[in-house]
Amino acid sequence: MVQTPPSQFSPEQYKVESSTAEVEALIETPPSDTELNLEFLYTRDIEFRQETIYFIVVDRFHDGDPENSEGINPELYDPTGQDWGKYWGGDLQGVIEKLDYLKNMGVTAIWLTPLFEQVEELFVGNAAIHGYWTKDFKRINPRYIGKDENPSLNETQETRNTTFDRLIDELHKRNMKLVLDIVCNHSTPDTSGSKGELYDDGVKIADFNDDVNNWYHHYGEVQNWEDEWQVQNCELAGLATFNENNSEYRDYIKSAIKQWLDRGVDALRVDTVKHMPIWFWQEFTGDMYNHRPDVFIFGEWIYSGPNDDRSLEFANNSGMTILDFGLCVAIRAALAQGSENGFQTIQYIFDEDYRYNGATELITFIDNHDMPRFQSLNPDPAMLKVAIALIMTSRGIPCIYYGTEQYLHNDTNGGNDPYNRPMMEKWDNDTEIYRYIRLLSGLRRLNPAISMGSHWQKYITPDVYCYIRRYRDSLCFVALNRGGEVTLPEIETELPDGEHTCVISRNKYEVKDGKIYDLHLEERGVIVFSHVGERIKGQTIIRVQLNGVQTQPGEIIVVTGDCPELGNWDISKAYPLEYINTNTWFAEIPFDESAGKLISYKYAMWREGRSPLRENTTPRRWVVAKEGTVKWRDTWATGRES
Repeated sequence: MVQTPPSQFSPEQYKVESSTAEVEALIETPPSDTELNLEFLYTRDIEFRQETIYFIVVDRFHDGDPENSEGINPELYDPTGQDWGKYWGGDLQGVIEKLDYLKNMGVTAIWLTPLFEQVEELFVGNAAIHGYWTKDFKRINPRYIGKDENPSLNETQETRNTTFDRLIDELHKRNMKLVLDIVCNHSTPDTSGSKGELYDDGVKIADFNDDVNNWYHHYGEVQNWEDEWQVQNCELAGLATFNENNSEYRDYIKSAIKQWLDRGVDALRVDTVKHMPIWFWQEFTGDMYNHRPDVFIFGEWIYSGPNDDRSLEFANNSGMTILDFGLCVAIRAALAQGSENGFQTIQYIFDEDYRYNGATELITFIDNHDMPRFQSLNPDPAMLKVAIALIMTSRGIPCIYYGTEQYLHNDTNGGNDPYNRPMMEKWDNDTEIYRYIRLLSGLRRLNPAISMGSHWQKYITPDVYCYIRRYRDSLCFVALNRGGEVTLPEIETELPDGEHTCVISRNKYEVKDGKIYDLHLEERGVIVFSHVGERIKGQTIIRVQLNGVQTQPGEIIVVTGDCPELGNWDISKAYPLEYINTNTWFAEIPFDESAGKLISYKYAMWREGRSPLRENTTPRRWVVAKEGTVKWRDTWATGRES
C-alpha cells in the first residue's frame, strides 16, 4: 500500500503553469548574476497530459474565406469537392469560426496539418493538400490566410496581423492550445522536373537537382524497409530527403520552427521521425526546449509499438514522446475488426507500458489521415462509442480525428487514403460521440487519476473490460462491453462505499466493501465512475518521474533532500512517490518554503523490515522555480544499503 504524503495540501485546484512572459521578465531583471536564466532554464515543459487533442486536416475542415480558395494556382482547387487530390477550400478562418464548437466539445488543443507554403503543382495527380511537401518553412500557405495578407512570417513578425495570428489569439482567449505539424525529413517531390527547391522566406537556398552545398541525400528510394540505414537516408515516396549532416540545413530548419513558436504555437507534432537518426532529434528537441522550455513535442513513428526496439529507443531518448500506434492497432483489431482475443489484445499493450519511460504521455488515437477511419472498418456507432471511451479514460493523451464526433467517413476503396479525408459536413453538438468527448474531456481535467495515474485491470474477457485508474486517493473506474448485454456478479472497484453516479448515463450504483454486485452492462455499454481526492496545492509544483528502478511489493520509492519539503535528508520524512508501472514512479511535490532556491536531492527506497536503500550517486542539484510547474525526469542510480 503506497503511503499518503504529508497532509499539507488543500483541495483547491492549483495553478501549474507560469507564462513565458513572466519567466522572461525574471530573466531580464535577475536578482543576481548567479540566478541569470535559472528560472527560465529550470521551468521545464508544459504539462500536456490533461489535454484533449483534435486533429484537423485544414483543407477539409471548413471554408471560412472563399476568396483565398483558388490560391496561386487555381487549377489545384476543385470547388465541387469531387477531385480528392485537389484543394477543397478549408482554411484558418474556417478553424476560427468553429473554435466554440470545439471548445464546447471539450477540445483543449487543436493539431493542424502543416501550414507552410507548399509546392503548387500536381504530383501523381495530387496537390499538397496534406501539407507535407514544403517549399518554404518560413511562409504560410496563401490558401489558408487572407487573399491580400502577407504570407511571410519574417515580414509579419512585428505586426502579427495575419489570419494565423488571429487564430492563435482566439485559441489562447479560450485557454486552448495550437499543435503545429512539422516535417524535418524532406521537402518536395519531382514536379515538372523541379525537385527539392527550398526557400528561406522567398529566397532560394537549395535545389535537389543542383545540390552544390549538399543539402540533400541522393541515394534513391528505400528498397529494404528492414535496413535502418536505408530508412534514414533514402527517399520516402520520391520526396527530396534532407541531409541532416549539413549544419546549414539544421540551422535553417531550427530557425524556421523557432519562428513559429515565437508566434504562439504551443506544441509540435513531428512527421516521419523514424527516417532521421536519433542524434538529429536530440539536437533538435534540445534546441527547441532551450528556446521555449514550455513547448510540448510528439513524433510520428509509423506503426511503432512496445515490441519495436527502435521506436522504443526513440520514445525514451529522443526528447519527445510519440503517437501510440501500438495501442491504436490493438483497439482497431479488438473493437473495429472483432479479433478473437478482443480486449485482451488491448490489455497486452498496457502490460508493456513499462518499456516506455513516459507511457502516460503517449498520444492515443483510433484513426488518422494515413489509415481508414474507424467506421470504415466497423460502421456501428455504438462500437465507436466504446473506442472513444477507452482512449478518453486510459493512460496517454487522447487525439480525436476531425469529424469523428459527426460519424464522418467515406468507405470508397475501403476508406483508404484519400477517402479518409472527406470534407467536414455537420456541426451537430448533440451527437452521442460529441457528448462522450465533452463529458470525458472534463473528467480528464478534473480527475488526476486519468491523466497521471496507474492502470489496473479488474476484470477481462474478450468482450468485457473493467479497469481502474489510480493516483493518490483519486480513482476512476471504467467498464466497457463490446458484446451483448451481460451481468457481472461481483466487480472490485476500490471506490468508497456508498452510492456512485455514472459520468455518462447518470445512473446510480451502490458500492459495498469496494465492490459492485450484479453489475449490468448493456450491449456496447460504457460505465464510468469518478472519485476525486484532494488536489495538491503549492507555490511551485514539481512533478517527479523516476524510471529504471525495480521494486517488490511493500517497497516504496521516496525522494529526499536538503530542504523541508524533502525532509532535510531525514529519510523517514522523505516524500513518497506513486507506483505507475514497473519502470515508472511519479509524484507531485508542492514547494513553498524552498521555491526559488537551489536544492539537492536523491532517491531512496523504503523497505518493510529492512534499512532503506539509497541511490549510489552524488545528489542532483536543481533551482526550484519561484512558481509554476516543473518536471524532474530522472533515472535510478544503483542503490546501496544504508
